[in-house]
Amino acid sequence: MADKLIIVESPAKANTIKKFLGGSTKVIASQGHIRDLPKSKLGVDVNNNFEPEYINIRGKGDLIKSLKKEASSAKKVYLATDPDREGEAIAWHLAHILGIDENEKTRVTFNEITKGAVQEAIKKPRKIDMNLTDAQQARRILDRIVGYKISPVLWKKVRRGLSAGRVQSVAVKLIVDREEEIEHFIPEEYWNIYALLQDKKSKKTFEAKFYGKNNKKLELHNKEDVDKILEKISDAKYIIDEVKRGEKKRNPAPPFTTSTMQQEASRKLGFTLKKTMSVAQTLYEGVKIPEKGTVGLITYMRTDSTRISEVARAAAKVEILKNYGEEYYENRYYKTGKDAQDAHEAIRPTYVDINPENIKTSLTNDQYKLYKLIYNRFIASQMSTAIYDTLTVTINVNDYTFKANGQNLKFKGFMVLYVEGEDIVKEEENEKIPDLQENEEVIKKKIDTKQSFTEPPPRYTEASLVKALEEKGIGRPSTYSPTITTILERRYIEKIQKQLAPTDLGRVVNKLLIENFQDIINVEFTANMENEFDKIADGKEQWKKVIKEFYIPFEKTVEKVEKELEHVELHEEVSDVPCEKCGRMMVIKYGRYGKFLACPGYPECKNAKPFVETIDVPCPKCGAKVQVRKTKRRRNYYICENNPSSCDYISWNKPKKDEKWNPDEKVELEEKTTKKKTTRKTNTKATKKSSSRTKKKAE
Repeated sequence: MADKLIIVESPAKANTIKKFLGGSTKVIASQGHIRDLPKSKLGVDVNNNFEPEYINIRGKGDLIKSLKKEASSAKKVYLATDPDREGEAIAWHLAHILGIDENEKTRVTFNEITKGAVQEAIKKPRKIDMNLTDAQQARRILDRIVGYKISPVLWKKVRRGLSAGRVQSVAVKLIVDREEEIEHFIPEEYWNIYALLQDKKSKKTFEAKFYGKNNKKLELHNKEDVDKILEKISDAKYIIDEVKRGEKKRNPAPPFTTSTMQQEASRKLGFTLKKTMSVAQTLYEGVKIPEKGTVGLITYMRTDSTRISEVARAAAKVEILKNYGEEYYENRYYKTGKDAQDAHEAIRPTYVDINPENIKTSLTNDQYKLYKLIYNRFIASQMSTAIYDTLTVTINVNDYTFKANGQNLKFKGFMVLYVEGEDIVKEEENEKIPDLQENEEVIKKKIDTKQSFTEPPPRYTEASLVKALEEKGIGRPSTYSPTITTILERRYIEKIQKQLAPTDLGRVVNKLLIENFQDIINVEFTANMENEFDKIADGKEQWKKVIKEFYIPFEKTVEKVEKELEHVELHEEVSDVPCEKCGRMMVIKYGRYGKFLACPGYPECKNAKPFVETIDVPCPKCGAKVQVRKTKRRRNYYICENNPSSCDYISWNKPKKDEKWNPDEKVELEEKTTKKKTTRKTNTKATKKSSSRTKKKAE
C-alpha cells in the first residue's frame, strides 16, 4: 500500500518525479484527459444552464480502473497535473472520477520538475482552483457550441466532414486576407542612386546613398527624375557637410515565452510549432543525464510571462561572471505584457549549471538544439548591453544631398552569446567609414542607379502568424500550436516553402463564414472572448453567465442563417470542359485536396477528373495556355499545355505578358522528385518509429 499517490499527466513526467520521492510514494500518469464532451452530439444542455455532459473517454476504461484501485489503497492522493487551466481541469475531472472532494487539499503544482520544486509542492497542497477549471470549461464549451452549430451549415453548402472553429476560423481569415492583399497589390516603381566615394587622405572608399535636395528627403519614382539629377551632379564636387558621431545601444531580448520560443525556433532551427512544443515537452518532463539520472531540463513551456525567479537570476549571475567576467553581467527585470496571465515564470533552464555542450551526447539532435536556444536566450537576458559607435556623414553635391551611415561594434555584451533571429547583424551593417572632416572634398569613383519596385506584404509563416495572433489577443500560449496544426490538417491552408497560403477549400469556407457569421468569426470578438476567459480565471466572471450572453444572440444568428440558406444553392462554377461521357459542361467542385471537375449530371453520370488551373498569360515560347501545377511539396510551377508534345516551357516563376522565353529557367522536376522519393523510402521505418515516440511523449 502506498502512503502517497501522485497522479501526473504523462509517463515521462512520472518517471522523472519518482526519483525525487522515496519511501512508499507511488507516481502514475493519467495520460492526459480522462473525461470530455461526447463526440457524437453537442454534449451541452443549453436548456439547463449549459450543463456539460461529460463522459469517460473511450479507450481509457482500463486506465480509470487502475487509477481508482491505486487511489483507494493510498493514504493520500495528490493531483499533480500540469500547472495551467487545462491541467487544473484534468485534476478536477480526476477528483470526480476518484471520488475526491474538490474542497480537499489535494492539488499540487510545480513550474519545474526539480527535486526542490516537487518536494516543496507536496508540502503545500491546495484545493482545486475552480476559477481556473471554469475558465477551461468555458473555452471548451463555447468552442463546442460554435463548432457543432456552424459546421452543419458547411456540410450543407460545401461538403460533409468540414468543421468551423472559433479561433481556427479567425486564423484562416487572417491568412486569406493576407493572400488577397498580396493578389491586389500594385507595385510602385522607385529608384536609388549610389555613389562610391574615396577619402583623399586615407584613400579608403565608402558608399553614399542619394537622400534628397537641400537636405530634405526626396523620393525618386522614375528614370527621368534620376537622369535629371545625374546630369546636374555629373561634374559637381562632393563636399562633406556634416559628420555626426554617436553611440547606439542594443539590449538583450527577454527570456522565452511560449510564442517567442515558437517564433525563434521556427526562424533559427526551422522547427514547426508542433515540433517545438513536442521537443520542449520532453525537455520539461525529463531527460536521462549521466550521473544525474532523469532530469527536467526546462521550466513549464506554456507561459506568457517573462518573469524569472530570484534563484534563477542568481544562478545566471554566477555563470556569467565565471565564463565572461563582471563587465558582461547586468541584473535585468522584464515587463510582462498587459494581457499576460503571468501564472508561471518564463521558459528557462531549471539547472543553470547544466550547459548544453556538456550534455549534448545525452540529448537527441532536436533536444540539443532547442535546449541550447532556451539556455543561451536565458543567460543572455541577464547580460550587459551591446554598444556600437555610429557615424552619419552628410555630403552636398550642388543642391543635392547624399548620406553615408556606418557603425562599428565596440562592445559585444550579450551578443557574445546570443542574437535574436530577426536582429542578426549583417556585415554590411558594420561598414566602416573613413575619418572624414566637415567641408573637405571626397573623390567620386563611381555612380550607380538601381530601379526597384515596392513589394506586397509577405505571406505568413508559422512564426509570424503566432506573432500576429498574440498581438491581436487571439488565443493563449496553449492554443497557438494546435490552432495552426488543425487548419493545416483540415487543408484550409497549406505550406508553400514554409509560408502559409489558403487553399481553394479554405477560401470557400472563409467566404461562407464571413458572409453569414461576421459577428463571430472576427478578430475583435475572438480577442474579447479571451479576455472573458481571463476574467473567469481571476474569479471576476461566472462562466455560465459568459456562455449565456454569447449563446442567446448566437442562436438567433444560426437560425437566421439556416433559414436564409435553406433554399439557396451555391452556384457552381461551370468550366469550359465537356464531360466525355454525357456531353454536359463539367462544374468545379471542392474536395479535400482542393478543386476538381465533376459532371453536373450526378448521380446518373459519375464522371470526375482533376481540375487544371490556367493563367491569362500565354506561353512565352509558343503562345498556348499556361497551366498551374503543384509539386508533391505543394509548390506552384508553370507549364505549357503542350508540354511535352510540342513545347518544353516550364518555370517556377509565373510568366508575364510579353515575356521572352529564357531556356535557362527550365525546371527539372522529375529528377528532384525521384531523389526525394528515394530518401523517403529509406527513412520510412525510422520516421514512423520517431513519430510514434514523439507523439507518446507529447501526450
